[in-house]
Amino acid sequence: MATATRPDESRWQSWHGKFIVEERYVRPETRRNLYLTSSILIPLGILLFIVILTSVLQQTGPARLDRPVELWINSLRSPSTTAVMGVITTIFGPIFLPIIILVATVAWALLARHLWRPLLLAGAMITGVIVANTIAPIVHRHRPPTDLMLIGSDSTPSFPSGHVLGASDFLILLSFLLISRAPSAGRVVLAAIVSVLGIVAAMTSRMYLGYHWLTDTLASLSLSLVIIGIVIAIDTWRTVRVPGEPVTGPASQPQRDGT
Repeated sequence: MATATRPDESRWQSWHGKFIVEERYVRPETRRNLYLTSSILIPLGILLFIVILTSVLQQTGPARLDRPVELWINSLRSPSTTAVMGVITTIFGPIFLPIIILVATVAWALLARHLWRPLLLAGAMITGVIVANTIAPIVHRHRPPTDLMLIGSDSTPSFPSGHVLGASDFLILLSFLLISRAPSAGRVVLAAIVSVLGIVAAMTSRMYLGYHWLTDTLASLSLSLVIIGIVIAIDTWRTVRVPGEPVTGPASQPQRDGT
C-alpha cells in the first residue's frame, strides 16, 4: 500500500527541490579532483597556520620578517598611495564587506532562483568572522606601534587579520562557486588573477597603514585555505554527481559540465 504524503511535506519537497537542490553531473575524475583539492587545502592551511602561529609565539622563522617588511613598506608611503590603501582597507573592512556580501547574496539568490551557493558563500564568510574573533583574543598579539597607524588608532588584537581573511574567503569562494558550474581555462585564469591581486592588495593595505604585521596576514591566508577546502568538500558532497547516480530532489535539474 502506498504511503500518503502529507501536504506540508509535499510543499517542503517542492520548495527544497526548486530552491536548494543544485545537483550537477560531472565526469568521475572531476569529482575526484575536487575532493583531492579539498583534501590538500585543509591540511595545508592547518599546517601553515601552526607554523606561523609558532613563529609568532616564539619570534622565530617567518616572524623575523615582520619588522623588516614593516620598515620597507613604511618607506613607500605617500599621500596618493595612502589614499588608495585607505579605500582598499575600507572595502574589505567590517562595515563595507558585510554589505557587499549581503547585496551579492540576495541579488544572486533572486537572479539565479537558487539558494545553495549564496547560502554557502554567506555561511563561509560568517565562519571566517567567528574563527578570527575566536583566535584573536586567545593569541592576543599587539599591533604595530600606534604612531605608525595612518587612519586612527586600534588597540584590538592583531593576529589574525580579519580584513585579509574576509578578502581571501570572499574572492576565492565567489570565484569557485561561479566557475565550478561553467568551467573554462579563460575563466579560471581570470578568476585566479583577480583573486590574487585582491588578496595581495588587502594584505599590503593592512601592513602599509600600520595595523598588521606580515605574519598576521599570512595567518589569515592559511585559515582561508582551510575554510575554502571545507566549502569545496561540502559543495562537492552535496551537489556533484556522476552519471548513473540518483538525484536527491524531485524537482532538481542536474547540470552538465560547462553549463
